[in-house]
Amino acid sequence: MDAKNSELALAGQYVRDTGCNIFLTGKAGTGKTTFLKGLRHASPKRLVVAAPTGVAAINAGGVTLHSFFQLPFGPFIPGNQAGHTQYRFSREKIDIIKNLDLLVIDEISMVRADLLDAVDAVLRRFRMGDEPFGGVQLLMIGDLFQLPPVVRDEDWQMLKSVYASPYFFSSTALGKTEMVSIELKHIYRQADNRFIALLNQVRGGRMDAASLEALNRRFIPDFDTGEAEGCITLCTHNRQADAINDSRLDRLPGKTYRFDAEIEGEFPEHSFPTAATLELKQGAQVMFVRNDLSPEKRYFNGKIGTISAISGKTIRINCPEDHSIIDVEPVTWENIDYKLDRETQEIRENKIGAFSQYPLRLAWAITIHKSQGLTFDRAIIDAQAAFAHGQVYVALSRCRTLEGMMLSSKLTAGAIKADPTVCRFTEENQSREPTTDQLNCQKVRYQQRLLLNCFDFSRLGSLLGRLMGLLLGNAGVVHVSGGGDLRAMQAQTESEVCGVGEKFGRQLQGLFSDNALPSSDAHILERITKASAYFQEKLETGVARAIPALVIESDNKSILKKINRVRKGLQSEIDSRLAGVKSCEQGFAPEAYFRAISAAMTGETPTPKKPSTPLYSEEDIAHPELFETLKAWRAEKAQAEAIAHYQVMHQKTLIQIAIYLPDSSDALKKIKGIGKQLAKRYGEELLAMVTEYRKKHDIQTVTLPDPPPAEAKPKAKPAPRGETKKISLELFEKGQTIAQIAETRGLVPTTIESHLAYFVETGALAIDRLVADDKRKQIEVELKRVGMTSLKEAKQALGDDASYGDINLVRAHLKWKKQE
Repeated sequence: MDAKNSELALAGQYVRDTGCNIFLTGKAGTGKTTFLKGLRHASPKRLVVAAPTGVAAINAGGVTLHSFFQLPFGPFIPGNQAGHTQYRFSREKIDIIKNLDLLVIDEISMVRADLLDAVDAVLRRFRMGDEPFGGVQLLMIGDLFQLPPVVRDEDWQMLKSVYASPYFFSSTALGKTEMVSIELKHIYRQADNRFIALLNQVRGGRMDAASLEALNRRFIPDFDTGEAEGCITLCTHNRQADAINDSRLDRLPGKTYRFDAEIEGEFPEHSFPTAATLELKQGAQVMFVRNDLSPEKRYFNGKIGTISAISGKTIRINCPEDHSIIDVEPVTWENIDYKLDRETQEIRENKIGAFSQYPLRLAWAITIHKSQGLTFDRAIIDAQAAFAHGQVYVALSRCRTLEGMMLSSKLTAGAIKADPTVCRFTEENQSREPTTDQLNCQKVRYQQRLLLNCFDFSRLGSLLGRLMGLLLGNAGVVHVSGGGDLRAMQAQTESEVCGVGEKFGRQLQGLFSDNALPSSDAHILERITKASAYFQEKLETGVARAIPALVIESDNKSILKKINRVRKGLQSEIDSRLAGVKSCEQGFAPEAYFRAISAAMTGETPTPKKPSTPLYSEEDIAHPELFETLKAWRAEKAQAEAIAHYQVMHQKTLIQIAIYLPDSSDALKKIKGIGKQLAKRYGEELLAMVTEYRKKHDIQTVTLPDPPPAEAKPKAKPAPRGETKKISLELFEKGQTIAQIAETRGLVPTTIESHLAYFVETGALAIDRLVADDKRKQIEVELKRVGMTSLKEAKQALGDDASYGDINLVRAHLKWKKQE
């Protein structure tokens, strides 16, 4: 990235040194994505990256807004949260939210206003105070002139009474904050000023006749798309792109090769970065769908080439601009969530799934929507069916040059649409772009606000008052011991902590200067360090000592529950205030202050791990009779509940039961794989079987086999791509179901279905062994109606009557019939 780019530098400082919410925008190709990638690796703030869609989240290296904040799909009305509080948040998720400094939202143009308000509701729910977004800083990245948010008519009927527009900037919560807009102006993708000027007119939806004529000169009626090497067609709908790609692939001579993705853990289908099953031929035009992470940087996301050869698991790609062939092998995309490191209080990325596939897709055509963020040297634009604001701009701006762009039909003025609401918002923001002076002012205000918050004890006093009111007001039914003289403690806290804190806040405000950072002002730092020592002593000898020592008893469960809830909130506030003032012992730094507060709110001490019991294998079983009894019990449960055997209990858990022979609930819960839910559901039955077996064989003491070696076993190498399908087939032939094969192999069922579909297509496996005859006929009707490539449309038509796996298997069967 250009070091002289002043807007990028300004954005970086606003993110790092202020608490302002930031909208980072810019035309296509101005470096927004590159800025995000750099921020993820260099920001001192603890951040989470989110996006509105699964594919956007994978591309940004983050999570979806709906999954992270556990939001249901559907409209959200501020103040009416009944439908948005139904999900229980794990302690891990709550702690991440409490520790969050910065929330980055990519592709913000597609985020609806009500979705942003739903995020605000979750953040405020789990963080102290009632500031918008719980005081978390937002960095929103995107271009409003590109793809807009999706809002159904019936949803807008509910939302229009609350929101001026569906765009994020109409959010009620965002309207209560100070948002800074920074527009990146330097365009890296295009260098031709004439083309840039035309794109700017398209972006704003204001094309004059001469400019429209200049664009339409790129309509070449006799242009032969079949001879356009390295050229891709951008169209508006998936069906158009699929039809072009399938037609061009069918016209190529030679063998079709199928490459199945390996899917591990959680990786939903709607987030797949390319097809789960790639069908390719020598001579096919393909596009890379990610950047090459190797030092050679041989390819990038959007680079187009032609397959020159396919050999084993290597695909060789010839790109017109390169002098050497690119040998491509499978790569892995990771699906992540976030975890809190209890020792460092850092928010860390955690891999929960992976998708391994060749980073390719057929590239004679692609939808405009999927082209967002890509760059092409040669492209044919088919935008006559454009249906959304910004769609034509996204398509045209993918091209590096005007000469590299061809139109399949002439553009009309009506097809070039920009939303007037977006235009007004953009014009208003351009008139008040931030300056360096404003940045410096925001830095000062940011530190001042943090310091005033640090020494503000008003909430502590309020919570203490509520607790004392509950205890004294219910003295007849509540017994309190410990904690000393509570009335004296309350009076001391109100006078020497809350009262002095209020006075100190006024003193600080008198010392603050509009032009000087508090962290650099010697007089302010001297006052802060003295105040830190004073408030630490008053808190630690008063309320921080008394509240943990309280013993509160009552037979009235309702009152006791209310008291304990207030007491818990008060204890959290005490810990937070004490941590904040301690962080100022040697001066003040925003980063140190945040770390101290977060550590206090979640607890620095890691939860000690329970000593793990050895995990034995089937060869270690000394009680095979009991093991068979347990397996028979599992089979009966699975049949009764109409679920797979492993969904009742994994076999490795049954093995541990047959070896440890647990004789109590506590002993059963120590078994690897037995959690609270399983113990509650099946505990009595399992203990009954073990007890009967021990009684029958008069077993008083359990003798365990020698423990397995402590060192980790070397990870088995994955089977070669061709062999892995054969292994699945062999297990199927031995009588295992798809779910059982997936469990045995540590893969997801969809991967096993794709393996078996391969053999259905070759005729080696009969379809009736996998899909019932009546279901097969139903699926065949839909596939013939919507086309062999439109699995999604077929699924929508069939609903719950068929899974994607069923449809894929039947499609493979139809392909085999066609070959026959």
